[in-house]
Amino acid sequence: MTGRYYEEFEVGETIEHEKRRTISERDNQQFCDMTMNQQPLHLDAEFAAETEFGERLVNGLYTMSVAVGLTIPETTDGTIVANLSYDSVEHPNPVFHGDTIRVQSTVTDKRETSDGDRGIVTMHVEVFKLTDSDDVLVCEFDRTVLSLKRNHAE
Repeated sequence: MTGRYYEEFEVGETIEHEKRRTISERDNQQFCDMTMNQQPLHLDAEFAAETEFGERLVNGLYTMSVAVGLTIPETTDGTIVANLSYDSVEHPNPVFHGDTIRVQSTVTDKRETSDGDRGIVTMHVEVFKLTDSDDVLVCEFDRTVLSLKRNHAE
């Protein structure tokens, strides 16, 4: 277990997540198949070539899902009760097959539950694709979790 208990989160801190992920064509295809999303912009190379992007895009929900997964070790691995919400999701730039993403989370709010046994933590998650010059923001969202407090963990 590597996650943090409620007391270990500090409002304003930014957590740089170490793991990164290169997104493959197979990843995108499998995610679209599993979710029954047959949007041609994700799957049809000829269709996508005629768009402003010129090639297939990685499904934005896949990008977001991978981002959440990449945050788990340093935030909620073994210390979470539940994910409560994902809010204010934006995809300002596309992700393409072969792009590598990295993630950072900034703690924006925390409060105890009414019974005082657990805590609610909100993090602003930013996802960047790595480039030769500057990293490019490709997704951002707010993730709110119900977290265990150290003294109430089983």
